[in-house]
Amino acid sequence: MYYRRKIDDYLINWKTDPAHKPLIVKGARQIGKTESIMHFARANYENVVYINFALDKKFMQILADGYDVESVIKNISLVDPSLKFVPNKTVILFDEIQENPDVATTLKSFKIDGNYDVICSGSMLGINYKRIHSNSVGAKTDYEMYSMDFEEFLWAKGYSQEQVDSILAHMVDNKPFNENEMLVFKSLFLDYCVLGGMPDVVKLYIETGTFSGTLDVQEQIRLDYEEDVRKYAEGLDQTRIISVYRSIPAQLAKENKKFQFNKIDKNARSREYTGCIEWLIDAGVVTSCHCLQFPELPLKGNIDESKYKLYYPDTGILVSTLDEEAQEDLRVNKNLGVYKGALYENFVAEAFIKQGLGLFYYKKENSTLEEDFFVRTRNNLIPVEVKSNSDQSKSLSSLIRNQKYSDISYGIKLGNFNVGYANDIYTFPYFCAFKMKEYLKKKQL
Repeated sequence: MYYRRKIDDYLINWKTDPAHKPLIVKGARQIGKTESIMHFARANYENVVYINFALDKKFMQILADGYDVESVIKNISLVDPSLKFVPNKTVILFDEIQENPDVATTLKSFKIDGNYDVICSGSMLGINYKRIHSNSVGAKTDYEMYSMDFEEFLWAKGYSQEQVDSILAHMVDNKPFNENEMLVFKSLFLDYCVLGGMPDVVKLYIETGTFSGTLDVQEQIRLDYEEDVRKYAEGLDQTRIISVYRSIPAQLAKENKKFQFNKIDKNARSREYTGCIEWLIDAGVVTSCHCLQFPELPLKGNIDESKYKLYYPDTGILVSTLDEEAQEDLRVNKNLGVYKGALYENFVAEAFIKQGLGLFYYKKENSTLEEDFFVRTRNNLIPVEVKSNSDQSKSLSSLIRNQKYSDISYGIKLGNFNVGYANDIYTFPYFCAFKMKEYLKKKQL
């Protein structure tokens, strides 16, 4: 069974745009890129040509006679004469193009020719993307894909768009959820936290109605990611890359979640690991949250490059790294235990990055003033605090009240409580995080 994804609507809009260019879909492995692209292609084209450079090595030489459309099609047909190329009715899918990045050089020719639609994808595109981009500058459109977000998870569970949009309506109208709504959405959210959004994991859960087997799938995905390090990390210390990747759960479990190299090795130096972190980010298996130099706009030009937090872009993968006892407690009793601060913060980071919101935090030197995340509207900087307990939000209140922080007039708190507003702080349940971008747009209208 195919589960609806957000890329579905994007692909339809891309096809109907008369000026559309060849498309490159980027994202980590096993997030559902190929399945979604094939689902779209079969439903919208009379003829689909699918080439996977990782599985079909026989296609690696299709550029032997040049990058023009005629030569490429001729060589594809020589390798497999059953493939048909019908002008204006054919989509060509180049999958796993990280194995053959020169294919991107053909995109300009395909764009000029205009007879065939082209979609490229690959699980490790970030690693070779500078090369791919330079080979196709001006001739392609990029789309960044992630594992399923909470909205896609609710679709998979059978919830209608109207039911999903009711969450946003509660936020915009500042209307508390009733007891039944809170009970249902919190339960679904906890399931999603444990499972994450990897399609194979979600499908197994929905088909069986249990968590049985989902941990095995998650652990295999983690092993596959580590195998990718050994396969693609050329010129870097592969052991250090894997050490960074494995250290993230423990780093997030600390009260101070800033990434620290001495937690990997007491003698570790940042210069020895910087390239390793960049590699993991480019591969799409880690996301970084930058520390602001000062809590003010603009955000991107106001970061301290030496300070950051690292998250997994899929909280289910993070959960799968926890010890066996914690796993049992999570899956059977829905008890997040001592890890709940790390898990909820990782979930919010995941929700924000999947919406296209940047990740920024602030920690004042020699002070207890610290804020988990920041988002913005056109004119306002908004601190966002993730609460795993009922303690007071001293830092959030300080940022709002202090006139030094002139771009901040109100804040947002995400936690285990209902929708509300008091003392210039909007409160929302955790499960509202996936609607934050739409909420911010509505708020500035």
